[in-house]
Amino acid sequence: MPDPFHFDLVSPERLLMSEDVEEVIVPGSDGQFTVFIGHAPFMTTLKPGVLRVTRSGKEDRIFIRRGFADVSAGGLTVLAEQAIPLAELDANVIAQHIREAEEDAANAKDEAAKVAATLTLNQLKEVQAEIGR
Repeated sequence: MPDPFHFDLVSPERLLMSEDVEEVIVPGSDGQFTVFIGHAPFMTTLKPGVLRVTRSGKEDRIFIRRGFADVSAGGLTVLAEQAIPLAELDANVIAQHIREAEEDAANAKDEAAKVAATLTLNQLKEVQAEIGR
């Protein structure tokens, strides 16, 4: 088992997690990445997806929607616009987000907006698939 490092998960509503963990898999906007102790420092934005946190050999899955991840010598901090443990996530909430993303894609004024909305839509569909697991 890898050595633990400190991890904080913060949303506007509350501090969801602040503890030592072995591994965190983060849905970064440039791709998914895994953080272990001693990871090189960097900061990135997040895409909608499932954050996977391993602590004491147990994995927690948390839906996050947008935000930032900051990896430093002190550990990992994720500031998420929205963060809901997958076990608490209502499938209807994701379905509503998907409908909104479909409307955004259909109403896009230009190609860049359509690409961005389609990307968000695909990411939300991935989360919807995770709920069923």
